[in-house]
Order: sequence, then C-alpha cells, then structure tokens
Amino acid sequence: MSITAKELARILGLSPAAVSVALNNKPGVSNETRQRVLAAAKEYNYSSGTPHVRENVQRSISFVLFKKADGPVVDDTPFFSSLTEGIATCCRRHGFSMDMRYVYESRDTYVEVNELVASGTDGIILLATEMKTEDFAPFENISVPIVILDTYFENICRDYVLINNVQGAFLATDTLIKTRGTQPGYLRSSYPIGNFEERADGFYKALRRNNLSTSKSIVHTLSPSVEGSYNDMKKILSNGAEVANSYFADNDMIAIGAMRAFKEFGYNIPADIAIIGFDNAYTCDIINPPLTTINVPKQEMGQLAVERLIYIMNHNNASPVKTQLLTSLVRRSSL
Repeated sequence: MSITAKELARILGLSPAAVSVALNNKPGVSNETRQRVLAAAKEYNYSSGTPHVRENVQRSISFVLFKKADGPVVDDTPFFSSLTEGIATCCRRHGFSMDMRYVYESRDTYVEVNELVASGTDGIILLATEMKTEDFAPFENISVPIVILDTYFENICRDYVLINNVQGAFLATDTLIKTRGTQPGYLRSSYPIGNFEERADGFYKALRRNNLSTSKSIVHTLSPSVEGSYNDMKKILSNGAEVANSYFADNDMIAIGAMRAFKEFGYNIPADIAIIGFDNAYTCDIINPPLTTINVPKQEMGQLAVERLIYIMNHNNASPVKTQLLTSLVRRSSL
C-alpha cells in the first residue's frame, strides 16, 4: 500500500513543501535531505498517484511581496496599501481569493517559493520593487503563471505591470523648469531600485530637452523615508551646502523629510524652494504646505495585474506583455 507526500512529510518531520521539492528534484533543500526523502519514499512505497482535482474550492491568487534584508521601500505605506486594495478588489470581482505573503531575501527563498506553489495557488503577482535580476531565480521555473509588478528586467521574459517612471519624472522636472525658470535640483534616493533609476533618467531627460546641463543640477542623496531624508538633509544644510531654488524628489517621503529640514533652516516653501514629489501619498494633502507630486494610479496597477494574470491562466501560449501606466501632476502649494 502506497503513502502520499503529506504522509511522508509527517513521518520524516519535514514540511510538505520540502518533501515536494526533494521528490521533484528542485533546488531548495540540502542533498542530505533530498537523499533522506528519496530513501524514505522507496521504503514506504510512495506513489505520486493521480493529481487530485479540487472541486468547489475557491481559486486563489497569491500577492507576493519580495523584501530585501535592508530594503526600506516595500513597507506598510499608502502606496502599497492602495496597490493591495486594487488587487484584492479585482480578485473578488473574478471569484478569486487573495493570499498576501512576504518572501524575504535573507531566508531560503527557494523553499518559500516552492512551498507557495505546493499550497495550490493558481497564480502569482510578484511585487518586485526591491528585486535585482538575480533575485528572480527562485521564481524562474515555477509551474504557475506569474505577473511581475512595479519593476522591469530586460533579460527576463515575463508579463509586467508598472509605472512609467521616466514620463512621471520628466513631467515633474519640466514643470519645475517652466515654473521657476532656473536649473532644478534633485533629491535622489540613496537606496538603488529600478524605479528610482528610471526617475533619474526622466529628470536628466527633462534637463536635456530644455537645453540645460546635466552636470549643473545640485543633487542631494537622501534616505527614502521621511525621518531618514530629514536627518540627511539637516546634515547637508549644517555643512553649508549650496541649495537649489527647486527640487524634484524620487518619492514623497524624501520630499516631505527634506521640506521639514529646509523649513527648520529658515527656507520658505515655495517662495525660496519649490518641491515636487512622486507617488501622491495621502500625507501630501495634510502637510504644510501641501506637496505637489506625481500621481501614480495605484489601484489601477493592482487591477491590471490581476486582469493580466487571469488572462495568461486561460491562455497558455499568450505572449508576454509589458504594461505601463502613465502618471499625472497634482499641483499643490509646494510649487
């Protein structure tokens, strides 16, 4: 009489995911564990049997947030709250449940990903904001459809839904140039992710389009959080650094922290310094002065990711597409 993988896992004191990884010869467990599982499978007459067909069980989509060990970007912020709401709403509309989980770089990512697949998820939306190309390796050969959200890898052929960061940063910088009539500065994130790199491209593209030198803008490198950028900007101002009369910031948190420091040092916003952020977080409306920013259609991003994932679930040979959402300027009193 044969036993199931779940029973085999219970006998060996391992997780069902680890047993599945070993039996299917996938990376994610040690050679010792793999040999132990294979030996026990032979001893207990393990048989994979006929795949079990789920009936009357709600289908599920997993929203996976990849988190770097030191990554300050993916966090409990209004941006990701709105994104999650968009995904959850669209899942419900199509009769799917949404399972949200974090996958951490510092853990055994292969095991976590294989455990997710073994759980029976129908598809994955991967929030890859903090990912580098090499971080995608555990997801490369999984057996369920996947849509990558909020970043783009040139050498990975998958479906993507993301913001047009270049267009948004260009719009912000071009607006500063036309409003202030001088060379804008740049409040640049000290933490490198693809989104911020693309925003830098948009900033410098706007300078070139307006016949301004890309080497003459004052650039301050700040932590991408309110408290971090505030402390960094205070140190810069304390050292007597030159200040521009306008700035584009990589995100709203950087802009808000820098504004606080500028005000403490006697600068008036926007009379002395105009600032435009990026993301349109809800805090932009309640700070003093309210922050002009680039609006990102966050809920629409999440909904489009779900729609695309369901499409590729139902069309096995669908060609991968890259979907970019355009941004818009929300003018407030910091400009």
